[in-house]
Amino acid sequence: MGGSRPCPRPGGTVLRALLVGLCTFVLVTQAAAAAKHEHSAGPQRKAKQERVAQPLEAQLAKKLDAARKYRGTIRFFRNHRSLLSSAEHRADARVTLRRAKRILEATTRSIAAIRRALREREASRRAAISPRVAICHVFGRYCRQAVAVAWCESRLLTTAQNGQYRGLFQIGYSERRLFGHGRTARRQSVAAHRYFVDSGRDWSPWSCKPWYAS
Repeated sequence: MGGSRPCPRPGGTVLRALLVGLCTFVLVTQAAAAAKHEHSAGPQRKAKQERVAQPLEAQLAKKLDAARKYRGTIRFFRNHRSLLSSAEHRADARVTLRRAKRILEATTRSIAAIRRALREREASRRAAISPRVAICHVFGRYCRQAVAVAWCESRLLTTAQNGQYRGLFQIGYSERRLFGHGRTARRQSVAAHRYFVDSGRDWSPWSCKPWYAS
């Protein structure tokens, strides 16, 4: 529907009524023809697309564009309900509308799956970041101090544990409940930074101080 000129609204002169009928006939028949063509070419196109691996971002953009188009089709029929009861256009209109709803539902599921995969990929990327890089990214201008404290506390091991104290910054149970924790260097650094800021940025909660590092 993207390139089509909108139909004139019903009402007014006989000429206008004829134009409305002609316009809606063209729109419905074009939509039905496109649906039949896509249905017949669907398996071949899908197989070809599967052979060409696309980046997730490109897949998402394509699915979002398709969703917009099918929402437009559904919106068109909501605004032209008479087509669904018209003796002349009813069959094609209903087929086109049902198909648009069905494909939009499947496309919406695909969009959710791709977004989930993107989040998982980003989480994996962050998990792969070295503790030193993660700490500096989170602590900014306090990077050197934070790395020194983490080295003194845990030798930069995210799995370090001493009684109730865990992670890069050896944060205790109560503080983990307040400021968070996690398995990755980034999540542990974010939690430690919250604790650091809350305590006045002076490293007072930690036994290790920046100047203790050897």
